[in-house]
Amino acid sequence: MLKPLKKRVLRLSPVQFIIIGYMATILIASALLTAPFSVKDSASLSWYEALFTATSAVSVTGLYVVNIYETFTPIGNLILIVLFQIGGIGIMTLGTFIYIILGRNVTLSHRRLIMVDQNRSSLAGLVRLMKLVFFMAMIFEFIGALIFTVYFYAAGYAPTWKRAIYEGVYHSIASFTNAGFDIFGNSLMDFSHDYFVQLITILLIVLGAIGFPVLIEVHEYWFRKQENFRFSLFTKLTALTYLGLLIAGAVSLWLIEDHLYYADMSWHEKLFQSLFHSVTARSAGFTTMDVNELSTASHFLLSALMFIGASPSSAGGGIRTTTFVLIILTITTYALGRREVRVFKRTIKQDDIIKSFVVFTSAMILLVLSIIVIDSVELSRFSLHQIIFEVCSAFGTTGLSSGLSAELSPISQFILMALMFLGRIGMLTVIFYFLPSRRKEAFHYPKEDIIIG
Repeated sequence: MLKPLKKRVLRLSPVQFIIIGYMATILIASALLTAPFSVKDSASLSWYEALFTATSAVSVTGLYVVNIYETFTPIGNLILIVLFQIGGIGIMTLGTFIYIILGRNVTLSHRRLIMVDQNRSSLAGLVRLMKLVFFMAMIFEFIGALIFTVYFYAAGYAPTWKRAIYEGVYHSIASFTNAGFDIFGNSLMDFSHDYFVQLITILLIVLGAIGFPVLIEVHEYWFRKQENFRFSLFTKLTALTYLGLLIAGAVSLWLIEDHLYYADMSWHEKLFQSLFHSVTARSAGFTTMDVNELSTASHFLLSALMFIGASPSSAGGGIRTTTFVLIILTITTYALGRREVRVFKRTIKQDDIIKSFVVFTSAMILLVLSIIVIDSVELSRFSLHQIIFEVCSAFGTTGLSSGLSAELSPISQFILMALMFLGRIGMLTVIFYFLPSRRKEAFHYPKEDIIIG
C-alpha cells in the first residue's frame, strides 16, 4: 500500500505538492486546535470553527469566527504561532532548515519545491536564500519580542514578566508574519494612543511584507560591501511601489475621514491612525479603531489596498505590488504611444506583463464571483460594501474585519477560507496547478488583427 502511495506522491508536480502540503497542515492544525489542551474550559470550539481558524493562521490572514483571547489556552496559542511561521516564511523554508539541522542534503526536487513556495524563477542559490530568510525572520522576531516584552511590563500593560513575555513573543511573531491575530482581545485598540507600540508594530509588518528578496539585497548591500553593487529592478520596483502605496493610502484616508471619524482628533492622532491603517490594510489586519465607524469611501479605499496586498515572496497576500505596478506602467506606456514598457533603464519582459494581467484579471473574476455568491447566500442581509471589505480582506490575507466573518453562514465562511488559501499561495500557483507542463509551440498560425475597445 505504501509503494503505490509513494509513486503517486513522486508524480506530483512541485506546485501540486506545495498546495497539498498547505492543505494537510491546515487539516492537522484544525484537529490539534479542537483538542482539550488547546481550548479553555470556559470556551467551546467546533471542528468547523477550528478549520476556519487554522486556515486563517496558515494563510496569515487574521480573520476568525471565535475570540482568540477567550478561546485558546497558551498551548493553543503556541500552535497558532507555529502556523504563523509556516504561513509567513513558507513551509519549505522551515522544511529546509530542518533538513540542514539533520545533516541531510537538499535534493534537486526539494529545491524545485522551494522555488515554487518562494515564487522564484531560478534554482540558483535557493538553499542559501532559505537560510537567510529563516535567520532574518528569527532575528527580527526576537528583537521585536524583546522590545515588546520589556515595554509591556514597564508600561504596566502586563502585570507580570511571564505575561509580558507571552504577549511580547506572540505579538512580535504575529506582526512580522503579518498574521494579524491578537492576544489582547480587541486587536490594538488599547494602544490607540501608544505611538511606540504602533511604530514597532508598523516596522515589523513592513519587514514581513516588503519581500524577502528585498531584505536579502539590503543585507548584501550593507554587510557584503561589494564594489559596484546594484539593486535589482525587482527590489527597486517593489520598494518604491510599497512606499508609494503606503503614503498614498495614509494621505487618502486622512483626507476622507478628516471631517468625519477624525473630526475631534488632534493632528498626531490623525497621522498615526492613517499611517497605521495604511500599513496594516496591506497585509496585517491589526487595528487601533473600530473600522465600522469609517465611511463607505474609506472602506473601498482599504479594500483596494487589501486587494493589492504585499510584495511577492513575502508574508503577505493579494495580487502583490509588482502585479499592480506592472499594470500601471503598461497602461501608461500604451497611453503615451510606446510599445515597450521601460523603467529604470530596463525593459520589462512581455511574459511578465502578461502574467500581471492574468493575475489581476483572474483575481478580479474570483472576487466578483465570491461577492455575488456570498450576497446571494446571505439573502442581502449585509451591505455590499461590507461584503466587499470582508472578501478583499480574505484574499489579501489581511484580516481587517467589520465583524462579518462570525455572522456569515457556513457556505460563505467556506468561500472566505478558499480566498484566504488562494491569496496566500498566489494566483499564478493556482493557475499552474491546472496547467500541463509548458512546452514550445511546434508551429504558429498566421496573425490577424481584431478590434479592441
